[in-house]
Amino acid sequence: DGETFISADDLRINLWNLEISNQSFNIVDVKPANMEDLTEVITSAEFHPNHCNTLAYSSSKGSIRLIDLRQSALCDSHAKLFEEPEAPGSRSFFTEIIASISDIKFARDGRYILSRDYMTLKLWDINMDSGPVSTFQVHEYLRPKLCDLYENDSIFDKFECCLSGDGTRVATGSYSNLFRVFGCAPGSTEATTLEASKNPMRRQVQTPSRPSRSLSSITRVVRRGAESPGVDANGNTFDFTTKLLHLAWHPSENSIACAAANSLYMYYA
Repeated sequence: DGETFISADDLRINLWNLEISNQSFNIVDVKPANMEDLTEVITSAEFHPNHCNTLAYSSSKGSIRLIDLRQSALCDSHAKLFEEPEAPGSRSFFTEIIASISDIKFARDGRYILSRDYMTLKLWDINMDSGPVSTFQVHEYLRPKLCDLYENDSIFDKFECCLSGDGTRVATGSYSNLFRVFGCAPGSTEATTLEASKNPMRRQVQTPSRPSRSLSSITRVVRRGAESPGVDANGNTFDFTTKLLHLAWHPSENSIACAAANSLYMYYA
């Protein structure tokens, strides 16, 4: 509506009005009476692009909640819950850590939500809460290295995600200042890896892409990025001390802004 915006921390989401700078309204509060009972925190929140009464927020347990502000002043209950069931026998010490969602973004039409956890990108249809319609493996080669990443705290890195304005591609960052672009139109096999540098094609790996289409009629798929375990296309080892956490897709043009270290890189295709 161009009048309100939200802010979020680990425990609360507040609603603000642009005309009122000294007061906000608490619309979500997950703080328990006893902090020892705290089991999850808020990790990201975003308004629906078209409906000012709807917003989504993610949690450290890997769930996304869609809430309707018209239901009550304090939205303790959710309208819809999106989470992927845990595969039998797959639980490990790291399961909950890597399931934590670091970022969510609505598609421009508001029908889809893109989420990023430590290992994957997931695309959700808000009309289907049984599971994601697409899963994109970002850096599966890291799975055997989770112990090392836990020791140096890299496993807690918060990578952002973004969608193209036409809804046909998604992108997110990784280590060694690399970022991944995946095609999410039905039938697309696009999975491109680029490096945020003055020579972005130096580590570029690409699989054939199909003609771009919209997100409609999408079916559930799992896509692996174009990657070799632990090394890039040139056989270089990945550097886990350099990471591309922040990126954004232009809302109408086919360009991406990526922040790596103290530089901002703009890519246009």
